[in-house]
Formats: sequence, C-alpha cells, structure tokens
Amino acid sequence: MSKVGLIVPTLNAGSLWESWLKAFEQQTRKPDCLLVIDSSSSDDTAALARAQGFNVQVIPKSEFNHGGTRQLGVNILSAVDIIVLLTQDALLANPDAIERLLAAFDDERVGAAYGRQLPHRNAGPIAAHARLFNYPAGSQLRSLEDRTRFGIKTVFISNSFSAYRRNTLMQVGGFPVDTIMNEDTYVAGKMLVSGWKIAYCADAQVFHSHDYGFLDEFKRYFDIGVFHTHTAWLQQTFGGASGEGLRFVISEMRYLMKQAPFLIPSAILRTGLKWHGYKLGSLNQQLPRTIRKCFSLHKTYWLRSHIKLNS
Repeated sequence: MSKVGLIVPTLNAGSLWESWLKAFEQQTRKPDCLLVIDSSSSDDTAALARAQGFNVQVIPKSEFNHGGTRQLGVNILSAVDIIVLLTQDALLANPDAIERLLAAFDDERVGAAYGRQLPHRNAGPIAAHARLFNYPAGSQLRSLEDRTRFGIKTVFISNSFSAYRRNTLMQVGGFPVDTIMNEDTYVAGKMLVSGWKIAYCADAQVFHSHDYGFLDEFKRYFDIGVFHTHTAWLQQTFGGASGEGLRFVISEMRYLMKQAPFLIPSAILRTGLKWHGYKLGSLNQQLPRTIRKCFSLHKTYWLRSHIKLNS
C-alpha cells in the first residue's frame, strides 16, 4: 500500500476548524503523515492540530505563498508516495472522501486527482452555482488529447482537495515557488504535457465555497490575469479562457433565473468586475507596483522578486 502524506496550510482557521478536525477524524483512510503549515495563527488553530496528532510547522505570515508553502510541505514529506492537499475551509463531506480520492491512483497513468467541491450549506446562490458549474456530478479522466474537447478546462484542478504522486510532482519541477495563485493549474499542465492524466473524482467530496464581495471578485480575477500573463504557455497549449468564461455566465444566468432572479443584477455587476480585473491583471507589467498591490488579493506577492514562469 502506498504511503500517504497530508498537507494543510492554515491561518486563524476559526470556528470551522473543530468541525474540520472532527470530519478528518472520521475518515476511513487517514494519511500516514499529517502536516499543518501554519502562518503564525493568533488563535488556537495550531494547538488543536497538534492535539489531533498533526506535525505543525509555523512560518511567518509574510512568507506564505500558494505554491512555495505547499512545496515546503512536499519537501518535508519526502518519504511518502502520494501527497493529499486540503485547505482549512474545505470540510470533508463523507467519511470515505480521502479513500475515494486515493482510489484514482489505482490507475498508474494518473499523476494527480481532485475531488468534488459542494457549496457550504449556508452558501448564497451565486457561490453555490460556481461550485455546481465547476464540479459536476460525473467523474472525468483527462489527458493532453482532451484539450480539443475541454480547452483550458483540461488543466482545471483545485488544491482545496487534491492529491499528487510525489515522484511525478517532483519530476515536473514541483509546485512553482513564486506564483501569485493557481499553483495547482500550473502543475496539472506540466503533468499533462508530460503524458500523465488528471482525474476528477466526483464521489470524493468536500464542502467548500466562498461568498466573495464585489471588491474581492475584482481582485481575485486581477490575480488570475497576472497568473495567465506569467504562464502564457498554458493558454498556448490548452486554449484561452474566454470561451469557458462565456459558458459560465450563460449557465449562471439560467441558474439564477430559476433560483434567485433578484440576484441577476448583482451577477451582472460581478461579471463586469471580473472582466475588468482580469484585463488589468493581464496588463499588470504596465502598471506601477503600488497599483498592482492595491488591485491584488494576494498583496505579499508584490513584495518579492519574481521567477518567470513562461516556460
């Protein structure tokens, strides 16, 4: 049986953390090595994790980086075969969620797998639709050849609940240590072009969703635009994001017309903010650093010198 490690980055996990730990304790297949990388929480996140048997590594909040922090965990867990990644706000939905995710690696062609994200029970309609759109009920196994069918969605994956063959992850260079976000997408693309497959496991489920405010929507898509600018090879290989974006908007309008028509003006405004944020993010190199930091959701990214990710 493969040796499995778990990495969970945390920062002030709050009231959901006890529920998270309880759901993890009920898992039918627990990873062999448990690692929390905590960004100097001021609450009892780290203490509760230690009490549940996690090894807790504390880093300064300013040093957190989506790819770099996870790669730190991968380096620490050097003796495992498969790395499972979760976030502090992704609540395991079933006792066999991790077991079902790990089952994807019975196929030796699979380099990475990710589970289905269901909206939290208190999620608003807009947040709920985003999860239902991006995480359908049917599982998928995607290879490079599927780019003609799925386009940029071929590389879709989420480290809120995912798993990787460690050797394969390291063969493609590991997680990028200085990307603003989407370190998971970056690695998925590298794996696909190297001949590996990505598995979407619809029966491995977590509750995970965000009710973003208007400004956060803008900032999040600004950062997505920054990421795509620095990883032009992804869109050159798998296609642009505009077609998928249009499909999302049409689906969202249809969903809201049935579920919450009063939110359609809000959704239209959000779409405009996303588009403008993405376009400005794509032009980030022409903006002063102070403006980039102001527009960004991940402000510490702009305090560091950056590795070019265009290859």
